[in-house]
Amino acid sequence: MKTYATSHFLSRELSWLAFNQRVLDEVLNPANPLLERVKFFTITSSNLDEFFEVRVAGLKQQVESDIVERSFDGKTASETLRAIHKQVRRMIEHQYRCWSEELLPALAQNGIHILDYQHLSPADRSWVEQYYLANVRPVLTPLGIDPSHPFPQLLNKSLNIVVQLEIEREGEIERRMAVVQVPRVLPRLVRLPRDDDKLGFIYLGHLIGHYLADLFPGTKILGFWHFRVTRNSELYIDEEDIGNLLKAVENELHNRRRGAAVRLEVDAGCPAEIYQYLLETLELTEEDLYLIDGPLNPTRLMVIYNGDHSPELRDKPFVAPTAPAFRGVQDIFSVVRQRDVLVHHPYESFGSVVEFLEQAAQDPNVLAIKQTLYRTGGDPRIVGALMDAVKNGKQVTAVTELKARFDEANNILWARRLEEAGVHVVYGIVHHKVHSKIALVVRRDEDGLRRYVHLGTGNYNPSTARLYTDLSFFTSHPDYGEDATNFFNLLTGISHFQGAKKFIISPFTTHEAMMTFIRAETQNATAKKPSRIIAKMNSLVDQEIIEALYGASQAGVKIDLIIRGICCLRPGVEGLSENITVRSIIGRFLEHSRIFYFENAGAPKLWLGSADWMPRNFFRRIEIVFPIEEPVLRDRIINQILATQLADNVKASILGHDGKYTRVPVKKESAQRSSQAEFMALAMGEAKTRRTGRVVKKNYNKIQVAKAPR
Repeated sequence: MKTYATSHFLSRELSWLAFNQRVLDEVLNPANPLLERVKFFTITSSNLDEFFEVRVAGLKQQVESDIVERSFDGKTASETLRAIHKQVRRMIEHQYRCWSEELLPALAQNGIHILDYQHLSPADRSWVEQYYLANVRPVLTPLGIDPSHPFPQLLNKSLNIVVQLEIEREGEIERRMAVVQVPRVLPRLVRLPRDDDKLGFIYLGHLIGHYLADLFPGTKILGFWHFRVTRNSELYIDEEDIGNLLKAVENELHNRRRGAAVRLEVDAGCPAEIYQYLLETLELTEEDLYLIDGPLNPTRLMVIYNGDHSPELRDKPFVAPTAPAFRGVQDIFSVVRQRDVLVHHPYESFGSVVEFLEQAAQDPNVLAIKQTLYRTGGDPRIVGALMDAVKNGKQVTAVTELKARFDEANNILWARRLEEAGVHVVYGIVHHKVHSKIALVVRRDEDGLRRYVHLGTGNYNPSTARLYTDLSFFTSHPDYGEDATNFFNLLTGISHFQGAKKFIISPFTTHEAMMTFIRAETQNATAKKPSRIIAKMNSLVDQEIIEALYGASQAGVKIDLIIRGICCLRPGVEGLSENITVRSIIGRFLEHSRIFYFENAGAPKLWLGSADWMPRNFFRRIEIVFPIEEPVLRDRIINQILATQLADNVKASILGHDGKYTRVPVKKESAQRSSQAEFMALAMGEAKTRRTGRVVKKNYNKIQVAKAPR
């Protein structure tokens, strides 16, 4: 394969920051409802937290190692870190300026007030004092710092107050430092009592700051400033040298909270001598310092968004209807036995997936249930169905991924509860995360045993299923059932991968298969046969795949990529990638489905799955990519879902060859197309047709496939 210059690839980390900038753009967009802007404000910060905990932490470890190398975009770890810090500073400047100049005043105008102590009314001050004495003071621990009291070990992302004070000892005035940890067990925004519909809050950290003299009696408080430390949160487990993976993950979770510091956030007004002291103590440099002019932990601002208030400040409510195939149906198995079914979440209810499992748990004809669980969220309906199935005498197996990042503790909890209920819990394969989304139900039908399979692009989590765009596929096709059986045997038994009839499975065949599909399109274009690639995913990082796409573009293949997050491919470069477009859609819902379309000389191939085009998904995870072969379902995905997203000019941004994203220009307001809005309208329209008998026109857009030149 041809070797490409490093300038032809975009930095993974900087591409991720470009994604988070697009999230921030939703905060900055005044056309969005106010509370939705607040929600995106918190998401922007939550994303940055995880970015520093994992990606920045990894880069800092590379810098500290003895190995110096360049990534495929040509940057060393140090060069990437410098670019990250520069870009993040610009991002948080815009974020917090928007908070102070736009969001905070707009919230106040709409009766939602975040108040400083000095602006409280006498009645509020009296209530705050009682709240402090009854709820806050008992759980506070002032920590003085001196030779006998070293600097405390601060937990990852905890909010703290550094206090500078003076104390008189033996006639001498001594200046000291102290730390007060803001309790995590209390709400970060304390809601003040109100008799009307207005909302009033005070920051818990500011409330504690007002009463510092109570915590340090006999001293003079010179000043106090909030600060927050972000730590390396990657788990480090030698899976070949452990006897119990569950115990190993539990132990490592305790270490995560105390990992090496990678970022220090401090109130913008903090004196240099104070933050320099903190940096030195935490073994950080000024490059790792971020002075924040606003709330240090914006994720806790979701309390403003949550609750039954201010509907006029939110997106219009949307309740997903049941998918047409399952509407009014008592027996899901009777439907799937007759035909394959596709469900588009969150526009069609995830309840059908839950009912599939619940019916399997109660159905006396069901013999066994097997399911992978990556991020369940501990939903009682999902795990409850598996537990009920055991009570009803069925054989139940759950493959639970203990190493699902930041969900490890939750998954450990539910794995134990499942085991206690009698579910056979398996923790996957050494060195690989089980990221696939599959459930297998074995049922005794009148004509013999039949296997019913659910496959998805998203997790078995009803909560996130209301927010993430994903696809569910139900089938009783024997080949899918056979592949599902062999797949679970691979996970639970001791065997080698034996291949599959329908599935493409990582880490065994996915990378090779995708490379084969791309090369086939390249050959078709060279032979003047119809060729086209459309791929929708979360991230595109794998270098070999990118180089194969460059080769396809140079051969004349038209390639449309819909990539929500990271994209290391540089599109639109003359002679290299001028036939490739990359768009990202950031909207009300999180784009999460993975769809892969190959024109295949006029005999299209269409695949769905759980895998992005990243090395980790190809080689370090257990993934399933599966074909959609039923013509009606295939047509729906190609000419409704993909085509509508490619026509989006409201929430879509286009990636340029310079690595920057720009909004799709719209000449007339009447020509605006929001794919998510259209999918919601389509789902509600189909439901209305069902209720009233009135036909609502479907907005189908035909994909224009390449034609063989004359």
